[in-house]
Amino acid sequence: MTDLPFTQVDAFAHAPFTGNPAAVMPLDVWLPDVVLQAIAQENNLAETAFTVPLPEGAGADYELRWFTPTVEVALCGHATLASGHVLMGGDRDAVHFRTRRAGDLVVRRADDGYALDLPAWTMEPADRTEIAALLGNPAPVETRWREGGYLLFVYADEAAVRALAPDFPALARAGNVLTIATAPGGETDIVSRVFAPAAGIDEDPVTGSAHCLLTPYWAARLGRDRFTAYQASARGGSIGCRLDGDRAILSGQCRTVIEGRFRV
Repeated sequence: MTDLPFTQVDAFAHAPFTGNPAAVMPLDVWLPDVVLQAIAQENNLAETAFTVPLPEGAGADYELRWFTPTVEVALCGHATLASGHVLMGGDRDAVHFRTRRAGDLVVRRADDGYALDLPAWTMEPADRTEIAALLGNPAPVETRWREGGYLLFVYADEAAVRALAPDFPALARAGNVLTIATAPGGETDIVSRVFAPAAGIDEDPVTGSAHCLLTPYWAARLGRDRFTAYQASARGGSIGCRLDGDRAILSGQCRTVIEGRFRV
């Protein structure tokens, strides 16, 4: 039996039990994928992040992968932020991650939290009326799509986003798509909710990868390169968003809630 370090972190969280929980498990070498998936299923969190140190001169500090309870994902923002929080010990100011499908990502110290450097992704107008109907009323005022499984519905106001009551089984049958609902906010510049039932997550508490899409969209619509965001899930979480060229810089805090050993 092997003991593995385990830390559970609430990411994009101003206090414990807010934001999005992620498990962070630093490894010395990669375990078989079937074991990584089984660990993520055992953790039963939206994401479990695994890291392995890279050799000196590799251009990054760690390789990083993320698993939901059912699948490995191409990108996870909140678990990357949580990984930086766990691995940025001592006087370290930044951690550089290499990923298999999302390129290089960096977490840096910033004010009383961290800044997460992610790609900024643009989207194209689309007609997805049949998917919008699965989210409930009211109807969106705009729909956008990005290849790779990202769907954005824009609503008139925050109340409309909060009123959505998705048919999660039907949404899961529609395919493995990250479905984002967003609108102008009241206390923050924008609000959002995010659904991914086909990946084993009906509603994600706070989704960094969704803000790869929300950041360039709202920067253009608001006419400025930075704004405040709130993901209006049951737990809720606040994100600072800044567009820097082709990068989305997301800021937030983390809270460690569990530390222990995982036995395999």
